[in-house]
Amino acid sequence: MIKTLKISFALKNTYRVNGILYSLKQIPLVKKLLPDALYGVWGLKIFANVLSVLWELCTIFLGKLLYLLLMVFGPGILYEGLDPGAAFLHILLPLTIIGSYANTALFNPSRDKYYAMILMRMDAREYTIVNYAYSILKTAVGFWPLMVGFGLLAGLPLWLCLLLPLSVCGCKLAAAACSLWDYERSGRVYNENKLGKAGWLCVALLLGIAYGLPALGILLPEAVSAVALLAAIPLGFLSAGRIYSFRDYREVNQQLLADFLYQMDSIKQNAKAVSEKKISSDTAITSDRRGFEYLNELFIKRHRRILWNSAEKISCVCAFLVCGAMLLLYLKPALKPVVNELVLTWLPYFTFILYTINRGTGFTQALFMNCDHSLLTYSFYKEPGFVLKLFRIRLREIMKINAVPALVIGVGLALLLFVSGGTAQPMNYVVLVVSVLCMSVFFSIHYLTIYYLLQPYTAGTQMKGGTYRLVCILTYFGCFYLMQIRMPTLLFGAMAIVFCVIYSILACVLVYKLAPKTFRLRR
Repeated sequence: MIKTLKISFALKNTYRVNGILYSLKQIPLVKKLLPDALYGVWGLKIFANVLSVLWELCTIFLGKLLYLLLMVFGPGILYEGLDPGAAFLHILLPLTIIGSYANTALFNPSRDKYYAMILMRMDAREYTIVNYAYSILKTAVGFWPLMVGFGLLAGLPLWLCLLLPLSVCGCKLAAAACSLWDYERSGRVYNENKLGKAGWLCVALLLGIAYGLPALGILLPEAVSAVALLAAIPLGFLSAGRIYSFRDYREVNQQLLADFLYQMDSIKQNAKAVSEKKISSDTAITSDRRGFEYLNELFIKRHRRILWNSAEKISCVCAFLVCGAMLLLYLKPALKPVVNELVLTWLPYFTFILYTINRGTGFTQALFMNCDHSLLTYSFYKEPGFVLKLFRIRLREIMKINAVPALVIGVGLALLLFVSGGTAQPMNYVVLVVSVLCMSVFFSIHYLTIYYLLQPYTAGTQMKGGTYRLVCILTYFGCFYLMQIRMPTLLFGAMAIVFCVIYSILACVLVYKLAPKTFRLRR
């Protein structure tokens, strides 16, 4: 089994390293410095291996840190008047149940399993058991220091904190054993990537128990939650024996991987088919405009369902939430000072909200899949003047799409500020609306700019741009960082407006100068 573990590590590390090297080759300023025979350079392979090891460590600790901080400990301390320890265990219990069947590792079809069991013909049972045992070990090791730290902060005893990681592992083992038993009974293979309606219904119900009941002031007694979690430990040991004695791992994995390969082969066709269904085939759609304006107007009219439907739905949800918040302030006037302070100091938080609801990625993907992947084969389409002209036209359209929910949020914040007690500086009302709109404008410009400068899609409409992904990740972390900042609305709003204007000017200059070279088809 040690040999199998070494081979599986080497296999996983090989394609991970190759992926890192490929991504390095996609970075504009770096790719010119890298040799064509990139995959044979010893020094770069060492560097990529170091990154691969660091990534493995991140999978052990970082994800679990964010999970406990943002989903268990963080929400637990926000419920005022509730015991933090009881809230911690109350939230942890249903989330552990969700993770036991939605994140099994045993029933997750992946490329490394395909390479090992199908291409290399490794022993399926040994490979599965070894890698599953490693996954369970990673879960325990990653949770132990973090569970102890957060558990003690929540007021739980040390002995319980030390046992909770074993409870998490026990739940996973029990769920896996049940799925294997179901396969023997019915011949049906469980796939954690396809939960189905019943699975998602259970997720929704358990999330409601985890977060909804504490919001109503209802908690499971600490002893009840602790006993339920600790009961998973002996259950896990019993299930481990069942998992080890199971013999039909090759049949299970062949069925899982067959579905996986079919899904991978058909993903492009499915995506295109879904996209085509949303495109209007009405031949009466036309335009009186000329040139690129004509092309753009036809595109917008025929793709209205793709481009506008989600923005309209998001706007309705935002309006509903604003009305709900105003009704809550009417029913509970004691909350007005709290809401007033939040509106006046939490504007940076809405940067992340605007990031999550902006339609930049969907807009650019629709542009490429249904327009640019054909027109980029013509040289005139990449001339600097034409590139900048079409960029401005498209920017206007995406700004209009993103501005609808942004306007609802901005006006909603101004109304909440007014009904919660108002402000001594009337300019705050204006800044709230304008700054939220400017954040929306920034994301519109940002995603369209990186689309033109880092065009990430191949002619087959697959995303291959490593630099594009890197910029998107950095954007996410930048917005996540801004969530932690508390700053007066007037100051942050003014900074957001100025930054948006400067970024707009720079984006237009960069697109004019660089897009004729970078806006091209990938092979």
